[in-house]
Amino acid sequence: MAITKARKVELLAQYDELIENSRAIFLAEYSGMNVKQMNALRDKIYEANGTFHVTKNTLFKLALEKAEIELPDGFLEGQLATGFALEEAPSLAKALVDFAKDDDKVTLRGGFLGTEFLTAEQVESLAKLPSLEQLRAQIAGLLSAPARNVASVLASGVRQVVNVVDAYAKSEEGTAEAA
Repeated sequence: MAITKARKVELLAQYDELIENSRAIFLAEYSGMNVKQMNALRDKIYEANGTFHVTKNTLFKLALEKAEIELPDGFLEGQLATGFALEEAPSLAKALVDFAKDDDKVTLRGGFLGTEFLTAEQVESLAKLPSLEQLRAQIAGLLSAPARNVASVLASGVRQVVNVVDAYAKSEEGTAEAA
């Protein structure tokens, strides 16, 4: 079914806005998916703070060219759907990679991190990166470890002084009782 020129203009504007607001864009080929499977994929991507759209290849190519993103030849062929990372790119990449592993009807094609092209293998590598929350926790752990060590050393020094004073006081008591 052909779409009207007005609908094409509307889709192009939507693609322009999504590209502008995305930190990364991932493309996946899909075939034979039913509505339930597509909605399950959209839910996973929504949980990863992204959005997923079946895109018209020619219109999407125009939007990418407008954003000055270069495409490899033959990249936009077949039935493609596009994931837009509105927050963290690794989270969305992980959601797509995990879904593609579980469902053979989805094949990851590649994507863009900013304006840099990523192959499917690079997207899979990106999916293995920890999330921003995990990185923050690791950094907090690294930063708090020296402080914990300093506090432990200081506390053990104080304990040693207390033990020496206690031992001296006990020895003085023992000497006073013997006299």
